[in-house]
Parts: sequence; C-alpha cells; structure tokens
Amino acid sequence: MADQSSSSIGIASSPPRTDGLTSSPARDLPPFEDETDAVLGNEGSGIEEEDGEELFGDRMEDDYRVIPALDTYDPAALDDEDYDELAPDQRAAAERAMRKRDRDEAAATGRLRRGILYDEEDDDEGRPSRRRRIAERAAEGDFQDEDEAIESIENLEDMKGHSVREWVSMAAPRLEIKNRFKQFLRTFVDDQGHSVYREKIKQMCEANKQSLVINYNILANEQQVLAYFLPEAPSEMLQIFDEAAKEVVLAMFPNYDRITSDIYVRIEDLPLMEELRSLRQLHVNQLIRTCGVVTSSTGIMPQLSVIKYDCPKCSYIIGPFFQSSDQEVKPGSCPECQSRGPFDINMEQTLYKNYQKIKIQESPSKVAAGRLPRYKDVVLTADLVDSCKPGDEIELTGIYKINYDTSLNRSNGFPVFATLIEANYITKQDDKMAVTSLTDEDVKAIIDLSKDERIGERIIASIGPSIYGHQDMKRALALALFGGVPKDPGGKHKIRGDINVLMCGDPGTAKSQFLKYVEKAAQRAVFTTGQGASAVGLTAYVQRHPVTKEWTLEAGALVLADKGTCLIDEFDKMNDADRTSIHEAMEQQSISISKAGIVTSLQARCSIIAAANPIGGRYDPSLTFAENVDLTEPILSRFDILCVVRDMVDSVQDELLARFVVNSHVKHHPNKVTDEDEEMQDEENPDLIPQDLLKKYIIYAKERVQPKLHNMDQDKVSKMFADLRKESMATGSIPITVRHIESMIRMAESHAKMHLREYVMEDDVNMAIRVMLESFIDTQKFSVMRGMKKAFSHYLAFRRDNNELLLFVLKQLAKEQISFYRCRYRTEPDIIDIQEEEFVDRARQINIINLASFYESPMFTSNRFMHDRKRKLIIQTL
Repeated sequence: MADQSSSSIGIASSPPRTDGLTSSPARDLPPFEDETDAVLGNEGSGIEEEDGEELFGDRMEDDYRVIPALDTYDPAALDDEDYDELAPDQRAAAERAMRKRDRDEAAATGRLRRGILYDEEDDDEGRPSRRRRIAERAAEGDFQDEDEAIESIENLEDMKGHSVREWVSMAAPRLEIKNRFKQFLRTFVDDQGHSVYREKIKQMCEANKQSLVINYNILANEQQVLAYFLPEAPSEMLQIFDEAAKEVVLAMFPNYDRITSDIYVRIEDLPLMEELRSLRQLHVNQLIRTCGVVTSSTGIMPQLSVIKYDCPKCSYIIGPFFQSSDQEVKPGSCPECQSRGPFDINMEQTLYKNYQKIKIQESPSKVAAGRLPRYKDVVLTADLVDSCKPGDEIELTGIYKINYDTSLNRSNGFPVFATLIEANYITKQDDKMAVTSLTDEDVKAIIDLSKDERIGERIIASIGPSIYGHQDMKRALALALFGGVPKDPGGKHKIRGDINVLMCGDPGTAKSQFLKYVEKAAQRAVFTTGQGASAVGLTAYVQRHPVTKEWTLEAGALVLADKGTCLIDEFDKMNDADRTSIHEAMEQQSISISKAGIVTSLQARCSIIAAANPIGGRYDPSLTFAENVDLTEPILSRFDILCVVRDMVDSVQDELLARFVVNSHVKHHPNKVTDEDEEMQDEENPDLIPQDLLKKYIIYAKERVQPKLHNMDQDKVSKMFADLRKESMATGSIPITVRHIESMIRMAESHAKMHLREYVMEDDVNMAIRVMLESFIDTQKFSVMRGMKKAFSHYLAFRRDNNELLLFVLKQLAKEQISFYRCRYRTEPDIIDIQEEEFVDRARQINIINLASFYESPMFTSNRFMHDRKRKLIIQTL
C-alpha cells in the first residue's frame, strides 16, 4: 500500500509506488509532513517558504508538470520476482505478520505509519467495522446464516445509556439475545459430554409438554450477559427465550407445532430466595423466587391472548390485537369504513389461554412469633394451571407485578396499587421428597438397611432420639408414620389405611415433643392445637370473596394434610361441637360441606395423632381411661392406638433420665464435649438410624411397599377379639368394636412395611396383637390391669426382650423390699437383698428359665444390681 503525494499537498504528483514493503528515506520525516520537500527542498517547489502552500490559483496546473527526479525508482527497492497466489489463511497470516512488524517499527522509532490505526490482536472478536456491518445487517433483518450466532459484546454489554428494559426491546440486541440463547440450547454439554437441553427438549416432546426448564446457574456460567439481563427485564427476556426455544424445538421436531403452538421457558434455581414478607417496591417488575403454602385457588378461566373484532357496519374483521396482562387493547376506528365502533368480539378467531389465580401464604415455620402470616396472589397461565392445590407447600419463581385494583383505590386512595406474582415456574416441596427424587444410592442404602434383622427395633429407637424411654409411644408413632394399606374394592366400600394415635397422660411426659418431632419427620404434616382450632378451621369453611362477592370454599387443617399427618395438641381443650366435626374425617376420611349453596365432599386422607391431658391434670390409675379423659366413646373408638403415659417415680430410672437429659444438652455445646463423652454417647445409641435416611426410608416404604394379607392366622385374631370383647364388657372400660379388628390389620400391614415385605407374616400379626392388647390393658383400672396381663401374657410376651421382662420383675421385687423396710424400720435402705430363689420363681411364671445371660447383661449392671452366687442373693445399691 504505497504512499502517494496528493495533488492537494502541493507541487507535483508522483507516480504510484510499488515498494509496499519498504520505506523510502523520506520516512524519517514526522508523520503527515509533505514528502516533496524532502526531495527538492523549498527551491524545487517554486514556492517561497514564507508564502506557504498555494492550493488554488493561476499556477494550479504546475502541480501536474513533469518532475524527472520523482519519476525514477530505486532498483534496490523493486521486487520483480513472480509469486504464487496465497491461500486465504496464509494471506491472513502474512498480513498479521506485516502489521506486527509495522507496529514494532513504530514503537522503535516513535512514529506511526499512516493507515496502521488498528491491530487485530487488540480485539479477538475481529475488526469493529465487520462487527458493525453484522449488527446493522441483523437490525435490518438480513441475517443470512441462522446457525451463526452474533457474538458481539458491544451489542449487549454496552447499553449506550439505555436501561436494560429499553435495551432488550431494541431490534439488534433482541436478535442477538435470541441467537445466543439458541446457541446455548444447542451446544451446552455437561461434564459427561451429554447435550443437556437437547435431551430435555426430546423428553418434553415425548411427553407432549410445552415447558422447557432452564437452570439459572448453568445459564449464568455459560451466558453471563443473558443471566444479568433476565432478572432485570424478565417479561421481555422470557418472551425472547420462548421464541428462541420454539425455533430450536421446531428445528428438531418440525411438526411439533401441531401439538402445541407455544413453548415456554421456565427458570429454576434462581439464587436468591425472597420471603413474602420482604417483598418491596424494589422488586417490582423483577424476577423473584419465593415459597409459601397454597391456601386457595380459583377455577380455570380463559384469558384473552389474541383478539379480533367485527365491525358491525361493514363486517370487516379488525385485528389481531395482542392483549397484555395488565391492560386491554382496543381498536380506535375501523380501517375499512372509519367507523369508531362499538365493535363486536369475533369469538371464532379470538385466541385464549388458560388462567388461574391462587393465593400463597407464608409457611407457618417461617412466621415470626406474634406476627400474622402474609399472603400474596399468584397468577398461573398456560400449562402451570392446576399444578398445585390448596395445602401444597411450593417454591415459586415469577415476576412481581403491580395490579390495578379498584376496590383498593376506593378504600386507600387512588395512588395505592395491589401487587401479584405472575408465575413462571412452580415446584412442590413434596416433589423434592418424593420417591422420584431418591437417587440410586438412596434406594441401595434403604434396601441394605431393610435386610437388618433388627430393623424394626432400630426404627422405633430412632423415633424421637432426643426423648428418653417411652418405647410404647415410639412404637405407636412409628406404626402411624408408615401406615397401612387403604382398600377400595370396586369403589363401593372404602377402608382407610391411616393409623390414628391418641397420647394421653401426665404433664411433662414429652407428648408435645413427640408431635413436634413427627411434624419434622413426616412427609406432609399440619400442626394445630385444640384451643386454637375451631370446627371450620379443622375441616373447611365458606367465605365471600372480597372483590367478586362470590362464595368460595377454603380448606382447613385436615384437608391441607391430605395424604399426610394432622397433629392436634391439647385435644382435650377442644369444644365438643368442634370435636364432633372430625368424626367423619377420622373414619371415612372425607369432609362433607353443605353451606351457602355449596354442596361438595373434600378428601382428608390423613392419619391423626392427638395429645391430651387427663381431667384434673394427672392420670388417676384407679379410674378407667374413659373416666380420666373427657372424650366420648365414638371418638375414642376411632383411635387405633391409645397410649397412656404415666410419670412414675423410680429412683434408678429418674437418675438415668437426668443423665440422658444432661448429656443431650452437652451435645449442643461441641466445644465442651470430651472424647470420653462422645464414646459414651456412641455406645449408648449404636442402633440409631440417621434422620435423613429414616425420612427417605419412610417415604420409600409408603410409596413402593403395599403388603398383602396372605395366609393370615384368622383363628388367632378371631379368638383374641372374642376374649377382648368379653373382658371389655366385664371391666366396663373402653368398648371393643369391629374397628379394632381393622386396626390390628392396619398395624400388621404397617409393621410389614417397616421391613419392606410384600406379604404380612405371622410376626407382623403377633406384633399388632401385642400393641393392641397393650393399648387396651393400659386403659384399665390398676386393680384390673394385673389380672388382664396374666390372662393375655402369651400375647404380650411376643418379641419382647427377655432381659426387659426380667428387669421389670426384678424391679417389682425391689419395690416390695423397699416398702417392707419403710413399714418395718421407718427408714430408706441403702442396700436391698433379694433372694435368688424368689426371683427364679417369678421368672418361671413368665416361662423364662435361663437367667445366666441376664446376670451378665449391661442392663443388669447399669441398674446397680449385683449377683452373689455363693449367698444366692441379688443385691442392689441405692
């Protein structure tokens, strides 16, 4: 590219040079200085120095006269050789080498050769002129290759003073965003080399769905600019994403537009979780992520999407008009006859989309003490409708918008607006803990755990591990958590599979603690108290909508706990009228409503675990259960298991209890725990199952295991039921009804679920009979209880550890000795001597002969007993 003397510079025009690769001696002049002066000086120019340059005038033709000194070439600078034509990539490499050489020359001499104002190395994206040409061509819609993405940082990051919303609405950035997103969907691969979103699109099309879920964190790693724009201008960005996703889907499956006309991009795992209580003006028109419990939902209604009008005067069809969610678009006049209306909606050519409004409320666990839970309206459209129902705890990603509400303006003044969330993606908390969410490693761990012979005892020991003792209550809660198998043969007669438990006893026996534990361990639990629950609060209530003035049905606690667990504390504090409202829910597991013209039936398939205190505060063992508790017989018969908890005074047990409580408090101060304490705690609880694994085990068993009744010993059950009926009539305690047979079957099925069995075995039936008898005998008077235990001893001894029975017998003998000392000597003994012969006789009465293993067991020594073989005594130090 030879330098030439322009005619506008002065005296003579030199012929074009061919030495494009070398510099002439005149190159030492400062840049842009006239080169002819270097050759001829001021004398040859014919112009005096002080007169300056004359560009126009009478002597202008002298610029074109012949100057022999400039019309000669330097032979050393000429290159007359012939060269082969270079390939394009070789030519580009040579040009880069020449530009680099000229840059180095300029850096060495301090002078920049004219024309070298840009170097390709300064920007990897290419020349600005090329980028500008591509961007201008994209703005005009002349994009030749659809597979080519316009990777132009200038177009997106440099917003040229515009806001994000304005910038992404312009044509050039809009097309750039669309092509980048299409490229992301086509090319993103995970660590294993799988094309993630191509697989997701394939799965979506196989299921005939129209939602494509995009992980925000992946998008942020791959396309930072798009991830930055998305929360700031979600409406515009999601519209672009939807168009891009539809083009990619149709490129893979050209006929998919016959299935659905639209594809929706859903955004999951937005990093920041907002509380409903913390939403402010800052979040308006932003993409947010929040969570809550669905409390109510409307029906599915059609919403205008694209509308067309008929002109009644000339029958011209006006439109289409695309409706936005916040305002109605109407035509001003008819383009055919200039009529100003009114126009009729063309029902046939108008397009609608599904519309539903739900109300979400803060989760009870996240509401601060003394505060009322806040709620927010959420709009669901397209395929999101009916994706959740009242009672579901959901995580929601959506756009926080302002909604014009006339009633709010009338009550609070005009400039006040209501807000709502336009949902983009919904996931239910139950889905996160569903069986489908369990990994292969989880399932393998669950199967391996079920092969343990003592899995039943380990599960019972892991229920409420921070609560000492109460094995009967833990067993009852474990059975209720697993539940039986519901039966509905032919849709004629439905039998529930859920197990109801009532815990009644003295205060301070951890009844409420057990309820709180179940609330955390169960898959779907609703906690309420008898004092704070009314009949309609437990079942359902009808209220008038504040805006539409229509009667709507709101779900109560039992409906919200459908397919879960309803926990009721202070059950005895409920009013009788409120308590009778749950009769139907406890047995038929449905709630019938007939109010304000609404006649319907709601599902309440949940197990009820209730806690109650006896009349007067403490349980009186000289009275029956019905006399101790202010509950009617109909509601008592609906509970499968009745747990009576008594606060017994036992010096040895009390000391162990105190030590356990202190150790559990020490655990919460890790810096204070010594190595010896940790070893002691590990030794005490070797069989405990980790709580996360236990929750997954319960979910797996409830969903996957449905044990069948096969070769069940019906004679044993029928005989035991007949004996139990006879005893209940004789003692006048709680009545034994047919419901108790169903309860035994449910408990047997639940015990089989604990072991992941396909069939109910004899062990399961025996355990169910034992739990039923213990529940019944504990409700008797103290005078009747001993005789009933002896009568049903062969049932009660099943799967009970002999050491536990022997320890119980030994403690009874020790209590008798203490009572003897008190009566005889009026003092408390320090050491108790029990004759071994007397203990052996008591053991034989319960069919236990071999006592050697009991004397060597830790249970014997931990309770401060010692066996003296020579004297044939059992000694306990107090």
